Amino acid sequence: MSSSASPLLVVGSVGLDTVETRAGKKTDVLGGAASYFSVAASFLAPVRLTGVVGTDFPDDHTKLFEAHAVDLAGLERVPGKTFRWSGVYAPDFSTRTTLDTQLNVFSDFRPKLPAAWADSPYVFLANIDPVLQLSVLEQTEKAGKKPKFVACDTMNFWIEGKRADLLNLLERVDMLLLNDEEARQLSGQANLPAAARAIRALGPRAVVIKRGDAGALLFHEGGVFAAPAFPIENVVDPTGAGDSFGGGFMGWIAREGDTSPATIRTAMIMGSVLASFSVEDFSLDRFKRLDLAQIRERFTAFADLVHFEKIKL
Repeated sequence: MSSSASPLLVVGSVGLDTVETRAGKKTDVLGGAASYFSVAASFLAPVRLTGVVGTDFPDDHTKLFEAHAVDLAGLERVPGKTFRWSGVYAPDFSTRTTLDTQLNVFSDFRPKLPAAWADSPYVFLANIDPVLQLSVLEQTEKAGKKPKFVACDTMNFWIEGKRADLLNLLERVDMLLLNDEEARQLSGQANLPAAARAIRALGPRAVVIKRGDAGALLFHEGGVFAAPAFPIENVVDPTGAGDSFGGGFMGWIAREGDTSPATIRTAMIMGSVLASFSVEDFSLDRFKRLDLAQIRERFTAFADLVHFEKIKL
């Protein structure tokens, strides 16, 4: 982590996952959007995590956050059970079937930022109810100093069920991350460039459309940029890859303290780098064996992957 990196605030789910893939099955492993985001981003910038867990949340998971210097002053531990999700992936990872979702203490989650965090310069609102995302944004703005850059994630459930609230939020954020299906649903456009243009008209000056193993597309004032997914031969568990992408992306921006088009393009590749490590093991286990040297090496490999020479015809 760079000593000059700015603090990065994330608000979202912290949970326990039971996941089955062709590589095996793991029960009650660390999951949740904010978990993947926080640990991925921690390699690049200091992270402030706001979320909620129950009294059953294992100490080993808390120690993982602490090992990555994630500030847990905003992680509430309340009576009850932690948010749980269970799912199984098709052998080729083309589909994922949710078997069970238990909101538990997450159903009553009302984010409360520690007073010292209200002036966080970089903010990521992970995939939760847009009403809660907006409440976090309002808490940061009460400090009298707006964040330098706010990004948010969403999903089809909120696009359909809380559209008015989501549109209100989008007027106040700098960037939206979502997948291709969600982009089409939100915009009403089948074509992704047209969908991104329609979404940017709603407020965000940048839109990142995640496309799974096809990579991600960035639409912003600097034009269009495509970041490929790194070809991984042995995918173990794709859960949290998109959240790890978000962590790498925002972590780089917080590290650089800059949101210029060039920095955002580099952030796209850094997001893809962290996502590529995430899928190599269950839960966040691959991050336990990750260091900056490996991140630099894979970033260089990404550069080689997409490098080509200009030609004259």
